[in-house]
Amino acid sequence: MINVVKIFYDKDVTFDAVKDKTIAVIGYGSQGRAQALNMKDSGLNVIVGLRPNGASWNKAIKKGHTVMTIEEASEKADIIHILIPDEVQPLVYKKQIEPYLTEGKTISFSHGYNIHYGLIRPPENVNITMVAPKSPGAMVRKTYEEGFGVPGLVAVERDYTGDALQIALGMAKGIGLTRVGVIQTTFREETETDLFGEQVVLCGGVTELIKAAFETLVEAGYAPEMAYFETCHELKLIVDLIYQKGLKGMWENVSNTAEYGGLTRRSRVINEESRKAMKEILKEIQEGKFAKEWSLENIAGAPQLNALRRLEREHLIEKVGKKLKKMCGLEKD
Repeated sequence: MINVVKIFYDKDVTFDAVKDKTIAVIGYGSQGRAQALNMKDSGLNVIVGLRPNGASWNKAIKKGHTVMTIEEASEKADIIHILIPDEVQPLVYKKQIEPYLTEGKTISFSHGYNIHYGLIRPPENVNITMVAPKSPGAMVRKTYEEGFGVPGLVAVERDYTGDALQIALGMAKGIGLTRVGVIQTTFREETETDLFGEQVVLCGGVTELIKAAFETLVEAGYAPEMAYFETCHELKLIVDLIYQKGLKGMWENVSNTAEYGGLTRRSRVINEESRKAMKEILKEIQEGKFAKEWSLENIAGAPQLNALRRLEREHLIEKVGKKLKKMCGLEKD
């Protein structure tokens, strides 16, 4: 059964639910900067909550924001929009935000992770919403400045005031998401599909596929430079085609040889064993096993993550890639 989604556009949304409210953006990284600037430029009352004298403090001031400590911003705001990394949110929330969550306020996120897995548990008398651009922060800002935008998601976990959806949509409009379209979803659906996509395709699956193919060619005696071009460098060309034209359009824009070879051999690489592993990974996400593992990893100081980062940096494909990117003008000394 396929669920029918509801999509909101500019014409469907007003600023009525947010125009008289103060929105505190907590964090000023890629998403925090983009979303705060877009909402401010849309005429909404935005303040930014940061660590005193942190790296982002002066950057936010230079962009014309009213900058406060996280505690001050949380106390002053009607809407607290948390845009700091997932793993640090629970502690910051508990110490610096929760004491100021008075009745009728809205706590907002761009990822449902901590709410869905119960790592943050707001009081019963506040709204819990999500406004999530489906794009890196740099593109959220760039497309807004060009008069367009990126697609996004909205969700309501709790509607205490009766207008939580309108608040989320008003923020989405301010960020520029309704210019393209905003899909209504749930915290559960956004969180579980997001983690699955990252682990199985976008970050985990694609990098392991690249490395495995690269290693296969090098072990067979082919030059690492040739292996890099064929298994990594040219991937962007294909991804861009898929992004612009879909799978069908991609097949129409590669050679007949590539099309036939890809269509007849792909199921030997992504086979039943691969699909079984995908289902196992999805189950771990659904049951909270991954979230528990990630929490314990952070409590321990991320030893496994740091070891895996080191191994990735030391892989031959990185050394070859660095040289070839310089050759192509993609990286400088």
